[in-house]
Amino acid sequence: MITAVGVVVPARDERDLIEPCLRALRQALWRLPARVERAVCVVADRCADDTAARARAVFGGWATGRVVVTGRERTIGEVRDLGAHAVRTELAGHAASQVLLLNTDADTRVGSGWAREHLRRFERGAHAVTGPAELAAPFPGSPHAARRYHGVVAGGVNVYGANLGVRADAFDAVGGFGVCRTGEDHDLWRRLGEAGFRCRVEPAAVVRTSARLDGRAPEGLAALLRTLREEPVA
Repeated sequence: MITAVGVVVPARDERDLIEPCLRALRQALWRLPARVERAVCVVADRCADDTAARARAVFGGWATGRVVVTGRERTIGEVRDLGAHAVRTELAGHAASQVLLLNTDADTRVGSGWAREHLRRFERGAHAVTGPAELAAPFPGSPHAARRYHGVVAGGVNVYGANLGVRADAFDAVGGFGVCRTGEDHDLWRRLGEAGFRCRVEPAAVVRTSARLDGRAPEGLAALLRTLREEPVA
């Protein structure tokens, strides 16, 4: 049984988006059963703005909220691992097999049932769960590019760091995210599958994420949107 949920939110210069992100998270976590302990960590990664201060202001008296500020260069995998370590410190009284580590992004708003739907899937035996990441704005490109994008999304399993849960014991068994510059979500998912862990998709665990073209990850969603927008029509 899952007895604790920790949420990791990497953020770099997200002063305009971190507040709605955390408010949506708080609503989702309130809908978990009362028996489940919760913790959230925002990792303010080399921010040149007041992202950390805004996150602290949203947390206010929310005892389960924590902001970790880092000034040295880390890969996105290391940033997520840092956040995972922080929430697990807050949830230290729970066995790894009872802790659900959820990941999202600062430019993303989770649905009100997001954490609950992840929890339900894990309590049916999953070790890792991903769900849909819908764009929060219209596709930033031509109708042709939009069709290409929806074709990519519809083809197979799509894994997003903005919507990824892993049971802590499985996370430990494969070494966490590790030193991964980009695609840390796909890399972790692949290693979990290769190690024999049960990786599942939960369509009801939905998030809405930015449709911006200047994302932080070198080969993330923003890069895909930018590539599709720039592709010539055949």
